[in-house]
Amino acid sequence: MSENKKIATREAYGKALADLGSQNQRIVVLDADLSKSTKTCDFAAAHPDRFFNIGIAEQNMIGVAAGLAVSDKIPFVSSFAVFATGRAYEQIRNSVAYPFANVKIAATHAGITVGEDGATHQALEDIALMRALPGMTVVVPADALETEQAVAALTQMYGPAYLRLGRLSTSTVNMPDYEFRLGKGVLLRPGKDIAIFACGMMVQPSLEAADLLANEGIAAAVANIHTIKPLDKDFIIDLASCCGAALTVEEHNIIGGLGSAVAETLVENKPIPMLRVGVEDVFGQSGSPAALLETYGLTPAAISQKAKRALAMKK
Repeated sequence: MSENKKIATREAYGKALADLGSQNQRIVVLDADLSKSTKTCDFAAAHPDRFFNIGIAEQNMIGVAAGLAVSDKIPFVSSFAVFATGRAYEQIRNSVAYPFANVKIAATHAGITVGEDGATHQALEDIALMRALPGMTVVVPADALETEQAVAALTQMYGPAYLRLGRLSTSTVNMPDYEFRLGKGVLLRPGKDIAIFACGMMVQPSLEAADLLANEGIAAAVANIHTIKPLDKDFIIDLASCCGAALTVEEHNIIGGLGSAVAETLVENKPIPMLRVGVEDVFGQSGSPAALLETYGLTPAAISQKAKRALAMKK
C-alpha cells in the first residue's frame, strides 16, 4: 500500500472536478446549496459560469441536469447522499435513468460516518436505490486517488452514474501508480482461506482485519470492489472459488448493496459459505463516527470475527 495519508473522498472529488473543468468545457456542475460541504465550491471558484446553485430543491436540480445533458453538457449534480437519492429518486428514475441521460450524481456524506447528524442524514440505502435502476453505473471509491480517477472515468463514460462519497478523511489504500478501471475489481491482498470483498471507506478496516486474521494463521484475500454496478462477476467468482468462503464489508445496509450484489453472483455461479458485514437492517443514530463504527460492527476486530464465522461454515 502507499503512504497512509488521509483525505476525504469528497475533497478529492472537488479538486478533480475543478481540474477536469479546465480540460472539458462540456462539464457543468449543479449543487443543492451545499457546495462547501460537497466541495463543488472548488469548481464554482474555477468555473463560475458553469456552476449552478439550484438551492434546496434536489428534485428540480435533477430535472435541470437532465435538460443540460440533452443539450450535450456533462452535468455533475451534488448533495448529501440521503437527499440526492431519497428526495429526488423519482426524478432520477424518470428523467435520468429511463432516458439514459448522461448525468453524474456525485453524492457526499454517505453512510453512518456522517456522525452526529443522526439517522435522518445517514444514507444507508442509497446504493440499493441506485443499483436497482436499469443502466445506472454505481461507483464507491476507497480513497482520494481512486476518487480522482473515477471522476475522470465517469466523465468519459456516457450514461447515468452514481458516485458515492464520504464525509470523513480516509486512508490511502492504493499505490501511487494505481490505475482505476471502471467495473474491475482490485485484489489488494492475496489469500487462500477466505475472500473479503469491500468497498469505500471499509476497504482499509478490511485490510486491518486481514492482518488480525494473519496473526491466527488465516490467509484472507482482500479485494476492493469499487464498482458495484456493473459488477466484476468473473473476478468475484474466481477469487471466491479459490478461497472457498467469502465476506462482504460495506458502510451500508446489508440489504441491497455490495453484500447483496456479491451474494446474487455467487448463489447463481459458485455457491459457497458467505456472510455480510454492514448495517443490519436498522437506521443509524447520532454519535461520533468512531462510536458508530463500533456500535454497528464495522471495525477490524468485528470484521475478523465475522470472517472466522464464515470460515467455520466452510468447514
